[in-house]
Amino acid sequence: MPLIEIYDMHKVYNPGENEVRALDGVSLTIDEGEFVAIIGHSGSGKSTLMNMIGLLDECSSGSYFLRGHNVSSLSDDELSGIRNLHIGFIFQGFNLIPSLTAQANVELPLIYRGMKKDEREQLAEEALERVGLTKRAHHRPAQMSGGQQQRAAIARAVAARPPIILADEPTGNLDSKSGRDVMRILHELNDEGRTVILITHDNEIAEEAKRVIRIHDGKIVEDYYHKDRGLT
Repeated sequence: MPLIEIYDMHKVYNPGENEVRALDGVSLTIDEGEFVAIIGHSGSGKSTLMNMIGLLDECSSGSYFLRGHNVSSLSDDELSGIRNLHIGFIFQGFNLIPSLTAQANVELPLIYRGMKKDEREQLAEEALERVGLTKRAHHRPAQMSGGQQQRAAIARAVAARPPIILADEPTGNLDSKSGRDVMRILHELNDEGRTVILITHDNEIAEEAKRVIRIHDGKIVEDYYHKDRGLT
């Protein structure tokens, strides 16, 4: 059974005379453990598709199955619960809370999951260690470089060990070295069995994935695997 199944998904903004078809009949499946890049120019629909996969928005029509369960018609509370358990988000803008330390930022989603203090502290420490930020655990975002902030954001996304990592332009605001560090971490997570879905406009970044899905004008126009990297 595929991890993600999307059938004939449409997303229409401003229905009527001036409507915008952000997604126009998208169908795709993603298996557990894949490393997928979804690539497209600004306005192609890639961010809309990310919002659908991440359960951050509702489609106008179509179906979305996650682990065989139809999530298209669930309530906001139900969707929030699924996101918290199954999906770790990494955003281009880091989305760290300025007043909190790196450790506290990483712990925040664990608080929402109802974890006890000792458990969430341990998970946060382990996550910061894996991204090389142990010495920055008690620094606030303003005291860290862009690359360090993005690594803190990755630690936050992976601390609860979600099976799906959804990364939206994770290297977009970084210098080349920090960008390589972020990609290395994503590859390591994929090697451990996490499903990584990377949203990007950058062909070079997309080519690091094992599978590339190209979207244009709300439609999938290309979907291929790298032969040298196989299907796993």
